[in-house]
Amino acid sequence: MTNGWAESAAAWIADMGEQGDFGRRHVLDAPMQARIAGRGYRTALDVGCGEGRFCRALAASGIVITGIDPTPALLAAARDRDPDGDYRLASAEALPFADAQFDLVISYLSLIDIPDVATAIAEMARVLAPGGTLLIANLNGFKTAQSGGLGQDYGDEWASWEEWRGIRVQNWHRPLSRYMTLLLGAGLVLRHFDEPLPTGGEPAKAARYRRLPWYLIMEWQKPELSPPAPT
Repeated sequence: MTNGWAESAAAWIADMGEQGDFGRRHVLDAPMQARIAGRGYRTALDVGCGEGRFCRALAASGIVITGIDPTPALLAAARDRDPDGDYRLASAEALPFADAQFDLVISYLSLIDIPDVATAIAEMARVLAPGGTLLIANLNGFKTAQSGGLGQDYGDEWASWEEWRGIRVQNWHRPLSRYMTLLLGAGLVLRHFDEPLPTGGEPAKAARYRRLPWYLIMEWQKPELSPPAPT
């Protein structure tokens, strides 16, 4: 069954442009970049890079970034806009990289698109180097729960179809505890948590984003390797 991304790719590319939509431009980009800038990251992986907008932003700061996405049309757009970039067709559940390959792994609003989130999180942790960071931006569970129908409670896990401006894709609602359990189970350590609010944009629209937290940001660290026991 299709998740809608192939059919919605053209509308998505047009909607994102170079600046992204309201949530990215006025809520998420600044705090996400603030968690990255000046931290000494050399290599990064963007899981679910789409048309490559955030990859281009990080590449401009000198980070060597690889983007993966399972939608060929989105990767084609990323390559057209960034011919020297490294964009690969792959799914989050089967990352084609060696263990501990990246200093930084990013999931920027991609967890909500992934059916097998348990495998995806395990894969992100696998390719992350010891001491490295998994940086996540995700829709808040309070927001995704609004898509539920009768018999679907906040604590349940379900898929729903979301439609806006010619885009129709499948998103997943999960309670925050589901993500926390998986991330902790992967051996990661929570270093930062935030529910960012708008810092600009049209006031009436910004007010909607303030009434209920649409997004959350989490920074997880993979522990350093333990030193060998003395002999």
